[in-house]
Amino acid sequence: MTLKLKRTPGLYLVGFMASGKSTIGGRLAEELGWTFFDIDKDIEEQERCTIADIFGKRGEAAFREIETEMIRKRIFHVQCGSPCVFALGGGAFVQPRNWELIENNGVTIWLDCTLETVRRRLGDDFTRPLARDHNGLAKLFSDRRPLYSRADFRVEIETDDVKEVVRNILALPIF
Repeated sequence: MTLKLKRTPGLYLVGFMASGKSTIGGRLAEELGWTFFDIDKDIEEQERCTIADIFGKRGEAAFREIETEMIRKRIFHVQCGSPCVFALGGGAFVQPRNWELIENNGVTIWLDCTLETVRRRLGDDFTRPLARDHNGLAKLFSDRRPLYSRADFRVEIETDDVKEVVRNILALPIF
């Protein structure tokens, strides 16, 4: 792996849905004393509706536009020197324009868990639009893995113990 100096203090947690980005991100930010942004929650607050509603009423393309603008808006904090941890939606990092924004403004950490873990965590949660089709979920998971692998670091999620995962992240050579 080639490490390069990043000019801004942003940490971006990427990975498939239900990999723990929001939960781990909040705890990691707390541990570091940094600001935490959950991009999906920020979108829901701004749009005053759920992501499922945005997908249903306006489509995925419209959601991706909103998502990119929210990432751009939040990255401004990093560009101004404020250290932040970001939880990105499962599809955010695989969008080329988002990847460029993120890649130029911090360090990416892939929270990598198995499809079995994803399915167990999702259970019967049909609020996630792309999780409704169980067969399509496996294909989406497989298709996105090579894109997630572009992250600067990879942390295997082998436990549901948030503290342990945060410890593993803090053990990365960037800290």
